[in-house]
Amino acid sequence: MNLLTIENMSKSYTERMLFNNVSLGINEGEKIGVIGVNGTGKSTLLKIIAGLEEPDSGTVTRGKKVRIGYLSQTPVFDNKLSILQNVVLNQKAEEEYRNLEGEANAMLIKLGISDTTISPELLSGGQKKRVALVRTLLTPAEILILDEPTNHLDNEMAEWLEDYLVKYRGVFIMVTHDRYFLDKVTNKIIEIDKGNVYSYTANYSKFLEMKADREEMQQATERKAKSLFRVELEWMQRGARARSTKQKAHIQRFEDLKDRKIIEVDGKVEINALSARMGKKTIELSNIGKAYGEKKLIHDFTYILLPGDRIGIIGPNGCGKSTLLNILTGMLTPDTGTIDMGTTIKLGYFSQENEYMDESLKVIDYIRETAEYIQTSEGTITASQMCEKFLFIGAMQYSQIAKLSGGEKRRLYLLKVLMDAPNVLVLDEPTNDLDIQTLTILEDYLDSFPGIVVTVSHDRYFLDRIATRIFSFENGAIRQYEGNFSDYKDARSMQVEVGSNIRSGANQDLDEQKSASIAGWKQKNSKIKFTYQEQKDYDIIDDEIAKLEAKIDETEQLIVKAATDYSKLNELMGQKEILEKALEEKMDRWMYLNDLAEQMEAAKVEK
Repeated sequence: MNLLTIENMSKSYTERMLFNNVSLGINEGEKIGVIGVNGTGKSTLLKIIAGLEEPDSGTVTRGKKVRIGYLSQTPVFDNKLSILQNVVLNQKAEEEYRNLEGEANAMLIKLGISDTTISPELLSGGQKKRVALVRTLLTPAEILILDEPTNHLDNEMAEWLEDYLVKYRGVFIMVTHDRYFLDKVTNKIIEIDKGNVYSYTANYSKFLEMKADREEMQQATERKAKSLFRVELEWMQRGARARSTKQKAHIQRFEDLKDRKIIEVDGKVEINALSARMGKKTIELSNIGKAYGEKKLIHDFTYILLPGDRIGIIGPNGCGKSTLLNILTGMLTPDTGTIDMGTTIKLGYFSQENEYMDESLKVIDYIRETAEYIQTSEGTITASQMCEKFLFIGAMQYSQIAKLSGGEKRRLYLLKVLMDAPNVLVLDEPTNDLDIQTLTILEDYLDSFPGIVVTVSHDRYFLDRIATRIFSFENGAIRQYEGNFSDYKDARSMQVEVGSNIRSGANQDLDEQKSASIAGWKQKNSKIKFTYQEQKDYDIIDDEIAKLEAKIDETEQLIVKAATDYSKLNELMGQKEILEKALEEKMDRWMYLNDLAEQMEAAKVEK
């Protein structure tokens, strides 16, 4: 069933044509990802679908009973109301409001919003976006429109949203740069390219294959048209006599070929980056510590950056990732420890917020302020050529920065950082607000970058593509994992599996621990037996496990009843987590004691 149809729609801003007579439809069951270079109109398309903007021409037809939920990049709240009220008060029925309170609280806590009673004005920009995401997800709608829903989500939050949208029964259309996310949750891709809209019934991986096929066919058509045009041009140059009907048709065919729309082919980025020379000494962090009040973010961290390092830094929001980058770049002084930086180190820092830009400047002049050209293994590349490689093509280079979109300004800022030829690149959330094509350009650039790269990112694809070592903020400590993000996930899964065998308090492997203990007892005694404490535990552990399970069931019932009492709900969820951990430890102890009992029985049989 069709929910919304756009027919022959055109839209432009000043001299920039975003959409040129395009048509598309949204149907039941579709989960749509919208992709395209920043500035091509992705957010504008979402606003037109939501009814927040009108096209210059064409029609947008929505079903009579089609409700739309919309998540914008800059959400608006009523600061006189609490966070929770902002999330659920848009529901009309009082009964529906009460039912949603518990679900809203649980979702907000999942996304790192622990106190839902405060005003939204006390939240950071990223926190506001997460609150708005929950509000949108809980809005009754036939079509959900999500503009960059994965921005400001850490890895666990992104995976939670991923699972939520996979199970979501309605229709959604979203813009996101997260390629793993797109691959898992979408079944249709809409690509905006040079004023046109292309639809693919596919997830992201399949879309890449289908797009390559489309471009190959277009290029073959263009080659054939060029060849025919050359033949016709030669005929015209010989002097066509335009008297016969046949000759007039021949001339018209030439005019049609001459006036045809040339198919533009995206250029490939092929550049071998060259950074400033780096000496033997890089950057040494020794026993670094940093706290804000009683909150310790970094404790006794030591690391020496190595030539060629590709480090990805991950962890929950607010854990200290950006703080570590600011210490590394010298923008922040640690409370304890020292930073020793080599004399040849030249830092390039791509922060979460753009540096000051004089928006009256032209794009090319802003880049030339840093360098007229850079030297690479390919030779000299001018500022203009670098602009082209980063998608500032032709007339765009002479546009004022003020006319660029937010994403285009981010891309321009990134280019300026790279034009300075640093030998240590520090990137703080580089994938936020950058389109997929720009991310691919950056990844290709980093492939040949000979210096050190340190990046904070929540983008799993980006970390898999560039990282060879992961620093993970875990329970107040920074742990190191070799490999990319997928390798880190595998290592963490193994830790959880092994951890289930060692939570009895020892740090040794449980099997080794049991074998060593039993071997010792065999040497000392003619038979294996429990120690006094083990015998005591063995006698009562079944009852203790049953009591914990009953307590967990009781707590779960209380959580359901406390759905509207935020403070009580938070307290009960904490109690449940403690009980579940205690139960897990008891189960590990039970397994150990029962295994030992079996060993004792076996020893009796042998005798």
